[in-house]
Amino acid sequence: MGSEAGAPAQAWWVACFCAEWCGVCREFRATFDALARERPQLRCVWIDVEDEEDVVGDLDVETFPTVLVAGGGQARFFGPVLPQAGVLGRLVDSLQASPAGPRADQEAQALWGRVLSRR
Repeated sequence: MGSEAGAPAQAWWVACFCAEWCGVCREFRATFDALARERPQLRCVWIDVEDEEDVVGDLDVETFPTVLVAGGGQARFFGPVLPQAGVLGRLVDSLQASPAGPRADQEAQALWGRVLSRR
C-alpha cells in the first residue's frame, strides 16, 4: 500500500491483522484500503497473521479484523473492530482527538515495535 513508504515512527499508523483464508478479512480489505486512500496522512499496513508470523510473534489473534492504532510513537489501541465502514475511521478520530489519552498495554507496545521495525 502506498501509504507505507517513508513513514516516521511519530506518524499515525493503522495496522490491520487479518488472514487470507478469512472471508470477513477479504471483505474488510476494501474498507481498509478506502481508509488509506481517504486519509493519506495515515500509514496503513495490512498484515497477514500467517504470512508475517515474525511480526505477530506469540500473539494469538483470534478475532478478525484486529487492528493496532499507533500515534506519537506509542500503540494507542489494539483489538478487534467491527468490519463496517466508518467504525475504524471513528476509532482513529477519537484517538487523534485525545493525544494524551490512554495507551495500549505492554504486549501491544511490543507488537508496535515489531511492526515499525519491519516497515
